[in-house]
Amino acid sequence: MVKVMFNKQIFKKQQLKFMLYNLLAFTVIFTVFSIIILGQVQNTLFSKTDGELWSFKEMITDTNPKMLPLPPKGGDLNQPNDVRQKNKPNPRMIVIHWDRGGNILNKDEVGTTFYENYLVDYKLDTTHIDKITTTKISELYQFRYILFEDRDEQNETAYTQLMINVDAEQTIISNFEKLIIICSAIFIVLSISASYLLSRKMMKPIILSWNKQAEFVENASHELRTPLTIIQNKLELLLTAPQDKISDRFENIAQSLSETRRLSKLTSDLLTLARADSAETQIVKQSIDVDTFIQKVCTPYKEIAESQEKHFSLECKTPLTIEADDTRLHQLLVILLDNALKYTGENDSIRVKTYVEDQKVVIEVSDTGIGIKEESIPHIFDRFYREDKARTRETGGMGLGLSIAQWIASIHDGTIHVRSNQHKGTVFKVKLPK
Repeated sequence: MVKVMFNKQIFKKQQLKFMLYNLLAFTVIFTVFSIIILGQVQNTLFSKTDGELWSFKEMITDTNPKMLPLPPKGGDLNQPNDVRQKNKPNPRMIVIHWDRGGNILNKDEVGTTFYENYLVDYKLDTTHIDKITTTKISELYQFRYILFEDRDEQNETAYTQLMINVDAEQTIISNFEKLIIICSAIFIVLSISASYLLSRKMMKPIILSWNKQAEFVENASHELRTPLTIIQNKLELLLTAPQDKISDRFENIAQSLSETRRLSKLTSDLLTLARADSAETQIVKQSIDVDTFIQKVCTPYKEIAESQEKHFSLECKTPLTIEADDTRLHQLLVILLDNALKYTGENDSIRVKTYVEDQKVVIEVSDTGIGIKEESIPHIFDRFYREDKARTRETGGMGLGLSIAQWIASIHDGTIHVRSNQHKGTVFKVKLPK
């Protein structure tokens, strides 16, 4: 119980980490995206205004610092409408002339009302010469302006300032910023929910792998403990009678030897599965004649079946070659044939067939033995799964063979399936690419 609670705490901490990582990733992506969009909106809204300020400045100064085409003087009526339009400033444009003392010279042109209400306290700022700048007048109205020196020494004007009211643009930007703030709040809620769901999904395979590993270690420990206990007990019995002859203790010695073989096979199977999990095992493929290979593997098993009064038939109908690791493929067939012999009785039948189906080579091993329960079929390839533990212990089964068989099929890009035979017994079907 303590171990389960400890594991849950570990899983919760890891899930919280995943959740925070996901939330951080979502936040960074949304922040960068928002900054880019807001910057693009500002540039788009002010680009036309800034272009008009530069164009009008070039027109009235007869200079072209940015190498832009100058609007023609005089307003030729034969010019296209879009060219004539460039000579007309934006109606929002305000031109202010300053002397070197910071006084406005063209109060009448600006407008008495506008000057008295807004420009009386407005001070000349010469820190941004020939640069587009944003300013606020009377803390209410936003203007974009450009200030430049007047190069005509014959008049009193020292600086000329071109201003355009951008309240409409600024309102759009403010509304857009508010929209981003609202969307950010909604996004945070959605990000937390999405991060939680994603962290749960990310933890599922980890928890599943953890549980499988724990179950594997527990089952392996149990399987290893049983033969070791038997061997220890038998050896202790031998020590109690050191004067006895081997023939008198033959049964104890034989059982110890049997458990030793069983322990050796179990260790070998566990090592195979461990290497399979770590992808350490490499296979060496070579061309194999399917029918010849199957006949060679099945020959000793046919003799064993006949000695046990079982019927063994072989139907090879695949005169093809495949690329496979002969050692691993031999191991797969041995596992299936061993199972067929273990779980069939006298007068039962074992049949091995080869044929081509769906452009793949099929190796089918069927028997008329005791069969597999339908509810057990989905778990038959699980490690240490045994339908009848007492019966499999009697036959030497440990529940690892079919797991190894499935792994061998998968590393050859093939599949293995099991189904109940039509009458009784089971059918194992292995499909391998040609």
